[in-house]
Amino acid sequence: MGVETAVFALDAAFPPDMSRALRSSPVALDRRGVWLRALPVEDGRWRIRADLDRTDPIFLKRLVAVEDARFWVHAGVDPISLLRAVGSAVVRGHPTSGASTLTMQTARLLEPRPRTLGAKLIEMVRATQIEARLSKREILALYLTLAPYGGNLEGVRAASLSYFGHEPETLTDGEQALLIALPQSPEVRRPDKRPEAARAARLAVLTKLIRARRLTEVEASEAESEPLPKRAAFPSLAWHVAGELARAAPASEASVVSTIDAGLQTRLEPLAAAAARAQGPENTAAILVVEIGGRAVRAAVGSGGLDRQGGWIDMTRAIRSPGSSLKPFIYGFAFDDGVAAPDTELDDAPRRFADYQPENFDRVFHGKVTAREALSHSLNVPAVELLDKVGPSTFEARMAAVDVTLVRPKKGLTAPGLAIALGGIGISLRDLATLYAALGDGGVAKPLAWTEAEAAKRPHQGGTRLMRTEAATQVLDILRETPPPAGVTAAALTKGRPLMAFKTGTSYGFRDAVAAGVVGRYVILVWTGRADGGARGGLTGRDSALPLLFDVADLLDAPAAAPRPIAPKSAPLALAHLDEISEGPRLIFPPDGSTVQVEGYGPRSRGLVLAAGGESLSWYVDGEPLDRDGVSGRVVWRPRGPGFYRLSVVDGEGRRAKARVRVKGG
Repeated sequence: MGVETAVFALDAAFPPDMSRALRSSPVALDRRGVWLRALPVEDGRWRIRADLDRTDPIFLKRLVAVEDARFWVHAGVDPISLLRAVGSAVVRGHPTSGASTLTMQTARLLEPRPRTLGAKLIEMVRATQIEARLSKREILALYLTLAPYGGNLEGVRAASLSYFGHEPETLTDGEQALLIALPQSPEVRRPDKRPEAARAARLAVLTKLIRARRLTEVEASEAESEPLPKRAAFPSLAWHVAGELARAAPASEASVVSTIDAGLQTRLEPLAAAAARAQGPENTAAILVVEIGGRAVRAAVGSGGLDRQGGWIDMTRAIRSPGSSLKPFIYGFAFDDGVAAPDTELDDAPRRFADYQPENFDRVFHGKVTAREALSHSLNVPAVELLDKVGPSTFEARMAAVDVTLVRPKKGLTAPGLAIALGGIGISLRDLATLYAALGDGGVAKPLAWTEAEAAKRPHQGGTRLMRTEAATQVLDILRETPPPAGVTAAALTKGRPLMAFKTGTSYGFRDAVAAGVVGRYVILVWTGRADGGARGGLTGRDSALPLLFDVADLLDAPAAAPRPIAPKSAPLALAHLDEISEGPRLIFPPDGSTVQVEGYGPRSRGLVLAAGGESLSWYVDGEPLDRDGVSGRVVWRPRGPGFYRLSVVDGEGRRAKARVRVKGG
């Protein structure tokens, strides 16, 4: 009893240093798990926290088989391996095999020390302490988080993404062998720096896997022929918001799943960059796309590119003048309060409101107009008159009630003024998106959702009513009547395109150009201008932001561009020469070495129709036979999930053709 007490006391007094385990590169993913951006840790190292649920299970089994066959049963130190290593050293006079378990290697990664006998003893003690604190899966995940893979790469996710261009969810046999070999001598075996050493180390692991019966000789031969990878830069999509979410991610989480749709984001970033370039070297642009139902932000382009002036600034967060883009809410509040109706007649004529005298943008007055006409044509005097009726303070208070902040241009102002109607107030593009999403949701405002967890809650949250549903509907109906920009066909005349309700805004000095739209189930916000707030010559919201708004609307719900299939390195054997006499079945689709795109997985999916030439053919996937469709007679393969598969087709004489295929989802 006394010995146990002493052991526990020593363990509590000298616990293992787990600080490195707590510091990892936060990763932001898109809604479907596509990597957006990660942030480095100390010394610029990429230490990506491993996620065993998103790591190839075959790789995990092979790693344990090679590095620590009894990992799941020992208590941190493997006595059998230890006795074997000591006996071998005694017989041969020097160490010939190691006895380090994965837990001991994890202890060394947590507290690096010179490789001496004393350090080895400390590692053994630390390994038992770690085993007492963590589960086996937690230890394996920690090892795969801290393991070095060359240069500033730490962790299997960082290595897989940098070397292979994808997460370690599915790995080829050659990729697995390389990832098992690298941590033992990461700098000596780096495939991008020392390819021969990397190739030899990979072969050594493949040989061990054959001995462990985890790999056949044929599979090992195929893996050995795989080309060695080059190191590539990490993805950097939705740079501003992905960095923001990554920085805010809990330290205990491997990654944060954002609401961003990587496919849509990929299409919109070049649009923003092109718009910024077209408007001058000092200009930039920003885009927000919000799905109304869950307020999920599906795209967030913070600038026209990091290479542009102010490109590092997230303009979706910047406080800028909205121009006339707040006018719809003035009319909505007026309709809501019974001050006016869409067909109420207003007077568009020169008028002074105390010391404030607004003019129309074109300095032309139109006399008697309806509220509908005044909003549709963005007339200034009627908007100021209605704001005077609603009350600037009331307008500001109703915005504050839905957590939308209006920033007055001068700190000394004690009360908001009528200039709000014409953009004399500051607001962020994000808050504008909150307001326009409320219009599209029957007048109910809810916060934007930036993670999938938040988006799942929004439909069930009541939100805060900004205006009555009737008033919101009336405003949207009016905005749908606004003339489209030059060169754009009216939505009502375009088959299949939903009507878009939109409003533009231009701030004083043409500094800010804004366009906001509600179309289908989305809200779109677009801004162009200079990040430093400088004036621009004559670029209005209608001229510089509205065309971009319509371009974005055209891309919503468009099918994502599927990656081009990876072509075989050479023609299939049966097609190497034209008109060659067949010596067996000819596999036509899918060809060996290709990547194929599917729309879904499982028995209810559409599947892939397999094709081959030959007589009396039978198909197999990973050794399992495929049946022909009872109606069409075709062989349809419905993959169970993404990853690598081995297909083979056998003719009536037992001759075989094979293909190794990678399957990716849409």
